[in-house]
Amino acid sequence: MRTLLVRLALLVGLVAPAFGQTSPDAPAAAVASAASTAPRYLFWDDFRRGWHFYEDPEVEVQPAPAPPPKPIPQKPEAKRRDTRAPELIEFEQLQKRLEEYRNIAIIRPTEDNVRRYMQLEAQVVRQASYFSDVAQRVAWATPDLDMTLQGRPVNSRAIEVFDREQTTSRVQSLADLSRSHVLFFFFRSDCPYCHAFAPTLEAFQARYGIQIVPVSVDGKGLPNFPNFRRDNGIARTLQVTQVPAVYLAEPFTGKITPIGFGVLSESQLLERIATVASPGAEAYAPSVTRRVNLQ
Repeated sequence: MRTLLVRLALLVGLVAPAFGQTSPDAPAAAVASAASTAPRYLFWDDFRRGWHFYEDPEVEVQPAPAPPPKPIPQKPEAKRRDTRAPELIEFEQLQKRLEEYRNIAIIRPTEDNVRRYMQLEAQVVRQASYFSDVAQRVAWATPDLDMTLQGRPVNSRAIEVFDREQTTSRVQSLADLSRSHVLFFFFRSDCPYCHAFAPTLEAFQARYGIQIVPVSVDGKGLPNFPNFRRDNGIARTLQVTQVPAVYLAEPFTGKITPIGFGVLSESQLLERIATVASPGAEAYAPSVTRRVNLQ
């Protein structure tokens, strides 16, 4: 019996350290270490669960979101100061008021509404008339701003002088052109307008000395131009779709520019030739002038 008790005591002494139990004589540090390393649940503490059990993981508690920062109240912006000229502000207000009065008078055409609009309109007309008078006096005193002195004048006596000087200048310009340029006259023998235009071209050639080169589209001539050239494809090259047609040509360079279509007078021919041949005229419509081999 004594031997059995001794063996039981030895067995308890060997098993107790495995389950975190310390003897009363163990130091405090050893007890703390054993307590910290001991499993949380031991079979002996909760033997009713058995060895095979499963526990759901603990639900993680999410921290509450931080409240959004309160918006900082902004001070109302100060109204911008209108830096425009006071005259512009006044004109804009007058224009707006006139439009409002007119719209009111149209929708409600009572006597008072119509009178109010007409009074304001009369005020605007008087202001515009005053502006016109001041502008006219400024133009009289400043020749560079007087449009009646620019281009064709308005006075009958001045018009006579202007036309005479302009004609003299154009005749001289055409005389210079006749040394290096010719006029191509495209026609058709069955075209009544070509027959009517031919005498004008014949007289124009005799008066100003520029050579007329008649080109027949249908291969037949005109009484005024019995000596003509048959169309060799130049009419198609220049896209002549209507006759009579007149082109100013420079044979040495092959430059051809249209002058006009249909029946033209001598004065129209003179004006158009001078305009087309003036310096820098090609820049206004560069696609109109073509380059054709005329040799």
